[in-house]
Amino acid sequence: MAQIGYICSVMENYLERKNPNVAVIGAGSWATALAKLLLNNCGEIFWYIRNKRVLESIKTTGHNPLYLEDVHFDTSRLKISNDINKIVDAADVLLFCIPSAYFMSEVSQIRNLKDKFIISAIKGIIPGDNITIAEYFHRVHKIPFSRIGVISGPCHAEEVALERLSYLTLSSKYRETALRLCKLFSCSYIRTISGTDIFGVEYAAVLKNIYAVAAGVATTLGYGDNFMAVLVTNSFHEMRRFLHVAHPDSERSTTKSAYLGDLLVTCYSKFSRNRTFGTMIGKGYSVRSALLETKMVAEGYYGTKCIWELNQKFNVYMPVADAMYRILYGKENATSVMKELTSKLE
Repeated sequence: MAQIGYICSVMENYLERKNPNVAVIGAGSWATALAKLLLNNCGEIFWYIRNKRVLESIKTTGHNPLYLEDVHFDTSRLKISNDINKIVDAADVLLFCIPSAYFMSEVSQIRNLKDKFIISAIKGIIPGDNITIAEYFHRVHKIPFSRIGVISGPCHAEEVALERLSYLTLSSKYRETALRLCKLFSCSYIRTISGTDIFGVEYAAVLKNIYAVAAGVATTLGYGDNFMAVLVTNSFHEMRRFLHVAHPDSERSTTKSAYLGDLLVTCYSKFSRNRTFGTMIGKGYSVRSALLETKMVAEGYYGTKCIWELNQKFNVYMPVADAMYRILYGKENATSVMKELTSKLE
């Protein structure tokens, strides 16, 4: 009973306030879209922006000069700083939107996360440690899962910014917490879905980026829609096998939008940076050149290595993810690897 009372107290303090103190950590396209989204339900938000040029531009013009430039912010409702601890100390709810490759360099600066509610909108995994964002906060900072939430679903920042109808899944260990998170993000153009499968949606978000890279490679190499349907279908089954072994959950339904939907949009959408990255690899770009050309972080590149390393323990049959590892890290010829992969799909 004491534990239940504590959970309810946390939710009341952090998620039921009329104007909760919410901070966005990061200033990329997804962070910018979510900052716009939060202002539908928050009187003001705190915002950590490391890049001084971006910070000054938003303060003076209300626009992010690097991402989603058409989004305009009412600057009177923004509390912006490039001091991460100033922002963290001022807020109760912290929304992390930092690319996984830079996550540790930013979070390591934070002095105190005690009593904070953490929400991860990071669709990646921490390189080297090979743990998800929720796992990191729970293991390293001892934050209970009752104070951790995860955002997932088939939502490209560009369409959220354009206010096109989108569906977000808000997951937390406790359904009551997830439902309150839904209220924080829902609006006329965002439908929210509550969930409790924190690890499943985090790993699914990592995997779908890898498969989007594969889709981009295949497209450039001349494979058509017929093959793409087979590739995505096999990728979905591969994802499901991995999730079942890595984090079994009898209530998980991988056909829902946070899993299958996110996979589909990332593999097919023109807004998919991972698919774009894959098309460049298929054209013969080096990994370094492709990463520089996209100008945004392709989480699928980093995720490929993390999942491959994790799977040395799980030993799940993953021919698509393995093929991407051979191309991106083994530096094998993309044409040859993809041709070999075709014989393993069904």
